[in-house]
Amino acid sequence: MRFFLISDNVDTIVGMKLAGIEGVLIHEDYEVEEALKNAIADKKVAIILITERLVNLCPKKIYELKLHTKRPLIIEIPDRHGNGRTKDSISTYVRDAIGLKI
Repeated sequence: MRFFLISDNVDTIVGMKLAGIEGVLIHEDYEVEEALKNAIADKKVAIILITERLVNLCPKKIYELKLHTKRPLIIEIPDRHGNGRTKDSISTYVRDAIGLKI
């Protein structure tokens, strides 16, 4: 089982890749739905990480999937721009989630 990242930010993609997490870089709502569909179809993906901005592009679809799919787990993460949390919130999140300091 593995993680998969759906991000709108190159820096987040690069940071997660350094931690061994593959992902896709997208910017439009239709791309979010396609990336989710592909990640859910991959039976090896156990956890999908998706940035806050992308969740805000299609919140109904994301929350519907969270409520009605057993696998994979979909987790919303802040990107480097964050949402008012501390500057290092993404690195803290990665450290707490997978035990890797970046």
